[in-house]
Amino acid sequence: MLQTRGLAGDAEPEVLAQDVGNKGVLIFNRPKGLNALNLNMIQLTHDILSRWEKTKSLVISKGAGGKAYCAGGDVKSITTSKDTSYGKTLFRTEYLTNNIIATYKIPYVALIDGVVMGGGLGMSIHGRYRVATEKTLSAMPETAIGLFPDVGASYFLTRLKGKLGIYLALTGYRLKGPDNLFVGFATHYCPSAELPKLEKDLLASDNVEEVLKQYTKVPDGSKYSLEPYLEKIDDIFSAPTMEMIVERLEKDGSEWANNTLATLRKFSPLSLKVTLKELQLGSQLTLQECFKMEYRLAWRSTEGHDFKEGVRALLVDKDQNPKWNPPTLEKVSQKMVDDFFAPLESDQELKPRNGLPSSL
Repeated sequence: MLQTRGLAGDAEPEVLAQDVGNKGVLIFNRPKGLNALNLNMIQLTHDILSRWEKTKSLVISKGAGGKAYCAGGDVKSITTSKDTSYGKTLFRTEYLTNNIIATYKIPYVALIDGVVMGGGLGMSIHGRYRVATEKTLSAMPETAIGLFPDVGASYFLTRLKGKLGIYLALTGYRLKGPDNLFVGFATHYCPSAELPKLEKDLLASDNVEEVLKQYTKVPDGSKYSLEPYLEKIDDIFSAPTMEMIVERLEKDGSEWANNTLATLRKFSPLSLKVTLKELQLGSQLTLQECFKMEYRLAWRSTEGHDFKEGVRALLVDKDQNPKWNPPTLEKVSQKMVDDFFAPLESDQELKPRNGLPSSL
């Protein structure tokens, strides 16, 4: 018998939990907001997944509305909340939930149809299976709003081939459709129209991999959009500092390099430098250590200037004219960057459960 749970009351639940025998379907149900995660949604997801890990043999996650799996975290709610602890609580709960998915003891299948950005990748990429479609549009766009790639990005981006993860983290490049399979954000690829049947077969079978294998169909002629630039990406984004990355892009002078430069110059210089150090460190850390580090960065971001200013300029007032502080890379001191990474008080530190990642 199928049962649906969510918040009590008459309002449509923001997260639906469907019990299908010994399997569960978790649905992010905020379609008007492209299923962007607020604290309530994250807490519900945390509680549902914690319960199901002990009672189910499979979990499928997906987004409602047909346009997005999950467009990320509801950052407007963080920067506009009068409660200064709201953002810290949201990030803490989100990272702990991401870590549950990463260390889940049963198969977790994310159907990443439509938009899947930032926090949406946190709710999917750590799972054992991720199914992309021709509609999948993914990115880690945090540097554009004065933040940094989080939800475990310092771990999963640094496990991609070459310096691709650093490029994706700094530029927020958008991966479309089959790109997600080529990069590794997805483990399987299925036409969007076939997802309902795939879900039905997964719920009726005990052999997840066999079912997914039957549905994986990459269209003939599919091309990896970054293929022509991989050599340049590895060369340029292996530079140890942001200033050197910019210098190499300027020296390259190609249309791709100039477009990349134009993108980087729109973003928070402080965020770019914090992000580069974050990934350099993350490449040598365990997943749980990455979450702990990212929570320190999130804590400082909620108290700083650029995150609030970026959200204001791009998502609230939408004037597209953020006033970053400092305004240039040259004015971002090493101390400013290092301060983001300093330990918190012991009772404030994130303490994720240990376990080996099930993905990547």
